Amino acid sequence: MIKDNILKALNKQINKELFSAYLYLSMSAYAESKGLKGFSQWLKVQYQEELDHAMKFYNYVLERGGKIELAAIEKPKNKWLSILEVFENGYEHEQIITESINNLMDLAVSEKDYATINMLQWYIDEQVEEESSFLEIIDKLKLLDGDKRGLFMLDKDLGQRVYVPLITKN
Repeated sequence: MIKDNILKALNKQINKELFSAYLYLSMSAYAESKGLKGFSQWLKVQYQEELDHAMKFYNYVLERGGKIELAAIEKPKNKWLSILEVFENGYEHEQIITESINNLMDLAVSEKDYATINMLQWYIDEQVEEESSFLEIIDKLKLLDGDKRGLFMLDKDLGQRVYVPLITKN
């Protein structure tokens, strides 16, 4: 059985992961509205991955005999000044999620909940990848410095990203 404080924190994290998906879907719509279909595709894949992350937590809670308590999902931002700002906001958001995962790990360690510690290690590794992906795109956008041909090429490149489902139990 999972302890109440860990269960409450995991349910909050499910909401954060669902908000992340919602945010990236909003970012994808923004990119699409600017004619940046490749950026939009990249962000749609990010949306799908965040849903997988939420479901991984969801399945874990159920597997441990916990009760799922879904909360309202906050409305995401839907206006940005540029595609660079979109990805800077995405990076900032991933840093918030990283902090949240680290706080969950701290709680699991303090409670000596080794099963949760083991499960959270996947998320810690995943967050390194998430932050790195956003930083790589930010760096490329800054290098382009407004070059429309370069933006076109980067858009084309990002459009090649394909969703690969995360295999989870349940």
